[in-house]
Amino acid sequence: MKFGIATFVTDEGIRPGPLGRALEERGFDSVFLAEHSHIPTSRESPYPGGGDLPRVYYRTLDPFVALAAMAETTTGLLLGTGIVLLPQRDVIHTAKQTASLDLLSGGRLLFGVGAGWNREEMRNHGVDPSRRGPLMTEQLHALKALWTQDEAEFHGEHVDIERSFAWPKPVRVPPIYLGGESEAALNRLAEVGDGWLPRSHTSFDEIRRVRDDLAGRGKPDVPTTVFGGRPDPDVVAGYAEVGVERVTFMLPTLPESETLTKLDELAQVVARSS
Repeated sequence: MKFGIATFVTDEGIRPGPLGRALEERGFDSVFLAEHSHIPTSRESPYPGGGDLPRVYYRTLDPFVALAAMAETTTGLLLGTGIVLLPQRDVIHTAKQTASLDLLSGGRLLFGVGAGWNREEMRNHGVDPSRRGPLMTEQLHALKALWTQDEAEFHGEHVDIERSFAWPKPVRVPPIYLGGESEAALNRLAEVGDGWLPRSHTSFDEIRRVRDDLAGRGKPDVPTTVFGGRPDPDVVAGYAEVGVERVTFMLPTLPESETLTKLDELAQVVARSS
């Protein structure tokens, strides 16, 4: 079992460079950073976690800038997005950012993506929320073309890129981890994903069912990373039993000294779970 951290890096908490160094020193193999471009104050879309929306959602740093800072203070820490809201992004710029980060970090990017839940945020980016799923599927195909083809092109209903030079290329094709547990998300995973990023409320039985279903669709042993898992050795053991390769623990956004204390506590959970 591998262990990572999921968190929101904001202007009010520990800076990304020191955070990356602290994670690597404590033996965590990865970090996954959340993304929101902005949160419209109308607050039409209810917060999926219930209650008031935590302020970290509208104070996040750009994940690629933050992960680049972490790359500079680490040597082996895997640098994940958890998750990038791909339908809200320009796919060509995203290809440039991801490839640049992967190149500068020596091939350490784990590209976690999702369709998003905040409909007013999407609309501000010119995205029809009802079409975000099909749009994202085409974006992922286009990204793979931009990452791998010397003269890249993609032609779809939502994304159309004429034959183009697009450099740099990543050190390796970054593995795409699909977030979400809906049927649409899992179909997208089967079509174009490399790994699954289920949230912590997903039951052991459901994880086993999905992995078995993917195997039946020609994708056996899909790498599975639980996002925001409960730091409990018994829970970790349950994930291991159903084939999960990595559990990330949710790290609250705190000042540096408090963050280091919390990481020490989580590292003790890792030690008891190993």
